[in-house]
Formats: sequence, C-alpha cells, structure tokens
Amino acid sequence: MQCRIKDLRCKEVINICDGCRLGYVGDVDVRVPEGQVIAIVVFGPCRFFGLFGRGEEFYIPWDCIQRIGDDIILIDKPFQHRDPNLERKRRRKY
Repeated sequence: MQCRIKDLRCKEVINICDGCRLGYVGDVDVRVPEGQVIAIVVFGPCRFFGLFGRGEEFYIPWDCIQRIGDDIILIDKPFQHRDPNLERKRRRKY
C-alpha cells in the first residue's frame, strides 16, 4: 500500500487497547537519508475552543501501528493516564 503524508493527515487514530480516539495525524517523523517513517504525531485536543492551545501530543512509533485503513489508523499502545488528584497536590505545594 502506498500512501502520501498528505493522505495520512486525513486519517483518525484509534487506540485498540482502550478504544479511545486520539485525534488526527498532525505530523510524521521521517529518517531523511533512508526515507523511513519512524513515527506519527497526533496533536492533543483543543482547550476551550482552541483559545488556550492544545493538550498533550501523542508520539506514536511506527511499530505500534497495527492497521492503516481508508479513513482510520489502528494502533496498539497503552498510554499512562494522569491521576487528577496528584496534579492538585502538586499545584498546592508550589
């Protein structure tokens, strides 16, 4: 299957570990001399209508990609979700 970077940007990335939608491909990490794709980058969700920037971006190595379809990319990568209680404790200390 041949695919251009322009075509990858239109595809939604879904994690099959927990079924969550991560977003759309925003960038591709390429090793230039070999022309090998190392990873894809998915930008995080917008905060408050995009006025306060974006959330954390996801760096997904090419090895984690399970299947590339016509409109979605399935990945198999467990992500660590942050505990909101720990974030509040850290903010109080500083």
